[in-house]
Amino acid sequence: MKIESKIGKSRYSDRDIYKFITDFNNFRNLIPEDQVSEWVSSTEQCSFRIDPVGKTGFKLAEKEPFKLVKISSIDESKYDFTIWVQLLKTEADDTRIKITIQPLINAMLLPFVKAPLKQFADRLIDGIEQFNFSSEAD
Repeated sequence: MKIESKIGKSRYSDRDIYKFITDFNNFRNLIPEDQVSEWVSSTEQCSFRIDPVGKTGFKLAEKEPFKLVKISSIDESKYDFTIWVQLLKTEADDTRIKITIQPLINAMLLPFVKAPLKQFADRLIDGIEQFNFSSEAD
C-alpha cells in the first residue's frame, strides 16, 4: 500500500527544494519540534525518536536531480518504509511537490498506520510550502 500526500506548491525553484531535501541536516527544520526528540543527522541520513513509534530514521536511497528523492528507513529502525519526494517545476519559481510513503509492514497493521502516515506526509508538504528556501542559500 502506498500513502500519498496532497499536492503541495512552493514559490521556490525545484533546484532550491532539491538541494535542501538532499541534505538531512535540513530536515530538522521541517519536522515539528514537539513530536521529535533525540535528533541526529548528517548529509546522508538522520535518526530521531517519535513517540509512541520509537526510534527511527531516514537515509538517501536514490536521487534524480531536481525531480525525485527516494528515502528509505535506516537499518536500526523498527519499521521498514520507503518515501518518494517528487518535484515538478511548472514555472521558474513554482514547484509542485508530492510525497508518497510505502510502509513495509504486516497487512494487519496498515489500517492503524495509514491515517498517521498520511497526516505526516501532509505536514511535511505544509512545511515545504511555508519554508523560506532563499534563507538557506549558500
